[in-house]
Amino acid sequence: MQVYADYSATTPVSPHVLEEMTAVYETTFGNPSSIHQTGRNARQIIDQSRREIAGAIHAQPKEIIFTSGATESNNTAIKGAAYKNKHLGHHLITTQIEHHSVLHVFEYLEKQGFEVTYLPVSREGLLNIDDLKEALREDTILVSVMFGNNEVGTIQPVDDIGALLSDHQALFHVDAVQTAGHLPLDVNELNVDMMSLTAHKFYGPKGVGLLYIKEGTPLEYSQLGGSQETKRRAGTENVPLIKGMARALTEVVSQLDDHNIRLMQLKEYFLNGLQQRSIPFEVNGDKNMQLAHITNLYFPFSDVEIMLTLLDMAGVYVSSGSACTAGSIEPSHVLSAMFGDDPRTKRSIRFSFGHEMTEDQLDYIADQLLKIYEMNRERSEFNGK
Repeated sequence: MQVYADYSATTPVSPHVLEEMTAVYETTFGNPSSIHQTGRNARQIIDQSRREIAGAIHAQPKEIIFTSGATESNNTAIKGAAYKNKHLGHHLITTQIEHHSVLHVFEYLEKQGFEVTYLPVSREGLLNIDDLKEALREDTILVSVMFGNNEVGTIQPVDDIGALLSDHQALFHVDAVQTAGHLPLDVNELNVDMMSLTAHKFYGPKGVGLLYIKEGTPLEYSQLGGSQETKRRAGTENVPLIKGMARALTEVVSQLDDHNIRLMQLKEYFLNGLQQRSIPFEVNGDKNMQLAHITNLYFPFSDVEIMLTLLDMAGVYVSSGSACTAGSIEPSHVLSAMFGDDPRTKRSIRFSFGHEMTEDQLDYIADQLLKIYEMNRERSEFNGK
């Protein structure tokens, strides 16, 4: 059996999405910037897709720009806000557990003369609002916080942060990549200025994403060329991928409640299965404020490198959420921020589920983990440990 349980990394393309993208590839090849009928047909698809996406997150169509994915969206938002508003201050705020497409941008901006505060999180991975209040200064111009963490699934109080910043000059950017299709995304209720999404996290195609930019938000745009995306992001739009993203987002939003119920059932079934097999483990992150499709587990009996290798050989595809460097897996920066030098930073695995997974697949994963546990226990007993 082969079981894919790494949906946080990427999702398969929905059959309905693939069908609509194929139709565009086959029938609408025009350049949407062309003024003839073929170009206008392509433009109509983009305009309709923009309206559908805006509706799904309660935005205005003109507040949506299309990008190549979350990395570009995050770069555009963070750099654009910093450079455009530096006359108001040089202080930026983020957290220690952001995705590298956010953290590396802030590290770059530090080299450009900006001052960055990296807020800590609790052992559950939660940001303390009081820490943010204390960090805020008159010269703070940007706060960027991930909505749902990609490694442990912890959900941050984005709505509270948005309310806090409503009377402050600082712009508020949210990386909502993991939350699309799992949490309601209403940009007005969240009170965000910018929000990043990418299609391949919600059963859409890779290579396309979006950035919501609240009307009137001052940003500097760096991609120069044509006048696409109302001169905010030059380059010929990828019409089939944009169409696919729109279909994928509307599809997951319409089924959000049903899918979340199914995902929570799968997660509970999996954790119960580990307990029934007497496999020692602990859950990393906040069990109550956690995305339904993610669970990050600490296994004290084996290093993550060994476990990932053995699971892969058994046809179980998961990840540690850690960066691989020179053949060795470095401790997760997220778990390090949560637990410091605790051994669990190198003995934890992320399992992320899709709503179409089955209990049989989860039983298979649990059985393979039991084999690894028994193998390690036998080795320890043989070595007299």
